[in-house]
Amino acid sequence: MPAQHGVITEEAIARLRARIGIPEPHTAPPHYLRPGTDAFRHVAEAYGDDNPLWGDPDYAAATRWKGAIAPPTLVGGDTLIGEDEVTRVADEHRDLMKGDPLRGVHAFYSASLREWWAPLHPGHRVFRRNALVGVHDKSSAFADRAVHEWTGQVFADDTGSLLSAQYRLMIRAERSKARGKAREKHVEPATYTEDDIAAIEAQYAAERPRGAEPRWWEDVAEGDPVGPLVKGPFTVTDLVCWHVGMGMGMYGVKALRLGAANRRRIPRFYHRDPQGIPDVMQRIHWDPEFAKRSGNATTFDYGRMRENWLIHLCTDWMGDDAWLWKLDCEFRAFNYTGDTQWLRGTVARKYLADDGRPAVDLDIAAVNQRGETTTPGHATILLPSREHGPVRLPDPPGGATDLPGALEAAVRQFAERDEKGAGQ
Repeated sequence: MPAQHGVITEEAIARLRARIGIPEPHTAPPHYLRPGTDAFRHVAEAYGDDNPLWGDPDYAAATRWKGAIAPPTLVGGDTLIGEDEVTRVADEHRDLMKGDPLRGVHAFYSASLREWWAPLHPGHRVFRRNALVGVHDKSSAFADRAVHEWTGQVFADDTGSLLSAQYRLMIRAERSKARGKAREKHVEPATYTEDDIAAIEAQYAAERPRGAEPRWWEDVAEGDPVGPLVKGPFTVTDLVCWHVGMGMGMYGVKALRLGAANRRRIPRFYHRDPQGIPDVMQRIHWDPEFAKRSGNATTFDYGRMRENWLIHLCTDWMGDDAWLWKLDCEFRAFNYTGDTQWLRGTVARKYLADDGRPAVDLDIAAVNQRGETTTPGHATILLPSREHGPVRLPDPPGGATDLPGALEAAVRQFAERDEKGAGQ
């Protein structure tokens, strides 16, 4: 029976759930095939991070890592890295995987979960495995009924070392109900006095990565502050610099002749501008008039940018000898052009994690100049200890040793979240 367009039905949810765990190629090839220290540095600079551990081999050689390692933001990031381990859908799954069971149902990127298990060193190929990992039927303030659709990617390098996982939450809501909710069309654009800008500049001047000075687990207490970092006022120039390091994302946007080929591939992604020129819908992030015509107050960032800023908050605080293990965040409001985000955190818990690993949990958030929390989140960091010794890297979930095992473990984790009523 064909799915009803734009409607959430039991049949559509059942069809979507039948896809859980079935690997398929990602929609776009990776931006970096063999990322080296130049790629590490370019990615870090894209979100304003000057930590020499990522891009200065001479500095990094003196650390516990014996050389540069990739910033956590690179080891994942949708289309940044990862050649598909599964290059086509298996024949027995081809009919099941055709189309979108929730076709016409509104989708918006709501939250992200990430884990890191091992460092990525320069010059390695990276492989990924992609699948739907969770489908949760929820009620929503945005619409009467919503489906939480979690997609997962797991990554390994060419030595077989499992590197990381990232999971993305798309909330699916029926458009007729979603349209009844007011969009943020009347947000007052931010303006700044000379004193406002001076305060932001002073904060930037005070920021630096902790670097080689260990942050010992014994010296951390619950309630300790983390940060602040400042990001803003956000400009289109910041967005351009973001794309220089991060690429153009899942739609494969390219220039000129390559752009024309992309228009032939996905013509519906291109709309005519006032001059009659076909241009990408993605320009909602840098074209104010197009953003307003699309129902937004003005242009705005990508949720992934603020996720990376929260990662930056953690890595600046923790130092070279620590390890960022987990981070999750929700994208609750837009970060409009002109907005300034202040990133802060608190040590919420100090404990011994798996096999006695000294760990801390952080509550973290990005808050804009209006006092609105746009991106709340949490992080888990492994710290060096005078008593327990250097950081021991975490084990992949479920004892996985390869990408299929890591993805299977993710499916089990999300099934448990659904049974407990947990999650976003």
